[in-house]
Amino acid sequence: MDANQPRSDTDRPNDVGPDPSAQKLRAVLLLAFGGLLALSLVAGVGALVSLRQLHAVEQQVSSRFLRHTQALSAVVISFHIYDDQLARLLMEDQAVEQSGLDAEISNRAAEAHSALQRYPADRGPQEQRWLQEIDERLSEQETASAALLSLAPEDRRARSRKFVNEQLLPRSLSILEVSQQIASLNSDELAQSNRDLVERFESLETRLKSMLLLALTAGLLLSFVGSLYILRLERQGRRRYLALADSRLELERLSARLVDVQEQERRSIARELHDEVGQTLEAVLMDLGRLSRLVPTGEQVMREHIARLRDLAESSVKTVRNIALLLRPSMLDDLGLIPALEWQAREVSRRGQMEVDVHSAMVSEQLPDEIKICVYRLVQETLNNAAAHASAKNAHVSVMQTDTLRVEVTDDGQGFDSERVRGMGLLGMEERVKRLGGTLKIESRIGQGTTVVAELPLPLVQST
Repeated sequence: MDANQPRSDTDRPNDVGPDPSAQKLRAVLLLAFGGLLALSLVAGVGALVSLRQLHAVEQQVSSRFLRHTQALSAVVISFHIYDDQLARLLMEDQAVEQSGLDAEISNRAAEAHSALQRYPADRGPQEQRWLQEIDERLSEQETASAALLSLAPEDRRARSRKFVNEQLLPRSLSILEVSQQIASLNSDELAQSNRDLVERFESLETRLKSMLLLALTAGLLLSFVGSLYILRLERQGRRRYLALADSRLELERLSARLVDVQEQERRSIARELHDEVGQTLEAVLMDLGRLSRLVPTGEQVMREHIARLRDLAESSVKTVRNIALLLRPSMLDDLGLIPALEWQAREVSRRGQMEVDVHSAMVSEQLPDEIKICVYRLVQETLNNAAAHASAKNAHVSVMQTDTLRVEVTDDGQGFDSERVRGMGLLGMEERVKRLGGTLKIESRIGQGTTVVAELPLPLVQST
């Protein structure tokens, strides 16, 4: 099995299906929050409508009281003007003809009657009776004063004081008392209307408090239920995350194990090819050589067949050796990392049209085997990609060792979009580097080549 193969769906933790109880809870929460929002909206709209109605009633009551008070004031003022001028006419000794004053007094009386008629029509029954009483007493006052004014000046002067004291002043006082009763009635009605408004406002306030209390209670209940639901989701998410993390660790361990098994299999196959198949082919070559010496000189056809068989055997030996070297170069174990990379560079240059040079600096001969294998496979994959897919003409491999081992491979190929293209080879390189705790950086742009940089940590005993 190839360690670079994509993980199948069976490698991931089983997805937990939708929970019917969770779906019901979400539906209940949505309905509850929607009901709470609707309740708040209805309460707010109802409160606004009620406040507007109360404001309209208040304005209506205030306007009625103001109109009635102004009309009553006009009646009282008109009557006072009429009464004062009549008293002055009767009490003063006028030596001139009084016809002009009589006409003025008649006009004042008419103005008082007109003020009574202009009184607002939205009057109550009691208010209507009192206004009618004022009108009747005003008419009586007119009749009595007209009779007195029709007398001769001497008789009028003789009766004026008694008339003023016994009729004019008592009627005036009674009319004022009635106007005060009307004013008191208007004030009482205003006070009653204000009390009604206060009661309605208190009722609205109580209703709003009840709705607010209900909304707060529902909100607290929903918050409690929502908190429980969120805690439940958090626990489920934590369990799924832990399961996913465990599964990922298992996959990483499996991937690392597969890489190790792959390398062991490659080493074993390379050894078998070299030791078994290679030795067998070498023995075949030796037997073909002895056979060619045993063939008589005249058997030219036989010699040609043996020569072709020898060529095929030699080609097979070279092929087996190349396959063994590609699977696991023996020089990686015998000579070290840098000679293996140089051999790989020569092989890539020989097989294709891309020239590869290798540069190294301060690279230890005692690198751990897993680091050497990682670097070798990384360079191998990068060079093969550059030669096969990028059409590169030149490539450069640099290996430098400080506190870490830095590997950089650059080429002048056609490049690719490193943000979008993630092939299996790149994923395999990332897995290898990540397994050793290193970092891999790939920079490439279309038409500008590719640069692959890997940083691998080294044990302290291996750093130089």
